[in-house]
Amino acid sequence: MEDSLVIIPTFNEIENIEAIIKAVFALEKKFHVLIVDDNSPDGTADKVRELKEQFQNRLFLEVRKEKSGLGTAYIHGFKWAIAHKYDFIFEMDADFSHRPDDLPRLYRACVNGADVVVGSRYKKGVNVVNWPLYRMLLSYGASFYVKLITGMQVHDPTAGFVCYRRKVLETIDLDAVKFVGYAFQIEMKFRAHLKKYKIEEISIIFTDRVKGKSKMSSSIVGEAISGVLKMKLRSIFQPHKF
Repeated sequence: MEDSLVIIPTFNEIENIEAIIKAVFALEKKFHVLIVDDNSPDGTADKVRELKEQFQNRLFLEVRKEKSGLGTAYIHGFKWAIAHKYDFIFEMDADFSHRPDDLPRLYRACVNGADVVVGSRYKKGVNVVNWPLYRMLLSYGASFYVKLITGMQVHDPTAGFVCYRRKVLETIDLDAVKFVGYAFQIEMKFRAHLKKYKIEEISIIFTDRVKGKSKMSSSIVGEAISGVLKMKLRSIFQPHKF
């Protein structure tokens, strides 16, 4: 069995799903892929089922009953990956904002000693393509805010392109993770930080989606802004929960 699993959560990604799966499987380094689909009405899961015939024992599918948030989709995937004994477990978006060609770079950084590797938009300046200025400022400002509140020296704490060693996910209480939106990414890194795991960043170029619809909303931003401070306070006054 391959040692690496790429988890891709999906909801209405029919325009991207076949291309992203084939791009991962075209890499020289061999990865397995797990699609966690939230019962997409556009037929995303059906397309994955078709592709499973072509990529037997490499492509896997878990379909949940309804759209329940990015964080719970990843936790579902993490538990599946742990049960199947993968050593290196990746998060990646379906829309090509994360380049599959960067997966081997994250893998090598983990193999070379990191416990968590973040594909960072902000390690070397701002490496974002096709975002409007307001969104870039919002994301960069959020990253600064998170660093200030949590004390993590991670340039891109909201990043969703990540590699975890299995031991990290095994020692984090996944059922205690509070956030379900994009703030989930912050909480996972914060929990790894509190457990003294080695977090490294590699610089990537992030390109906003060309096909499909963004899942970003004002409620997701609000969760991140208010939730990070509450998370930090909980870690101080209820450390046993972290």
